[in-house]
Amino acid sequence: MKRPQAVPTQQVSNERVIVTEWRFASGAETGWHVHGHDYVVVPQTDGQLLLETTQGNRESQLRAGQSYAGLKGVEHNVVNASDHEVVFVEVEIR
Repeated sequence: MKRPQAVPTQQVSNERVIVTEWRFASGAETGWHVHGHDYVVVPQTDGQLLLETTQGNRESQLRAGQSYAGLKGVEHNVVNASDHEVVFVEVEIR
């Protein structure tokens, strides 16, 4: 079954950072990708994410305003496992 795609809106892109708002309808996914930069995620809503990785799947609970960081090289597909829209802002450090 094909999942709907999450919707990215790039807000800032300069020599130091890339800031993108991500909106996920229930069941939407980013598609498989590898992070080219270290990054910080700032959740705007609470929600449950399914992280599909080459080492297996895991779930991640988002809490609005409770940020977390990830490293360059992370490979995964992010899926909204909630029954409502999930929104977060991703800040990539160049």
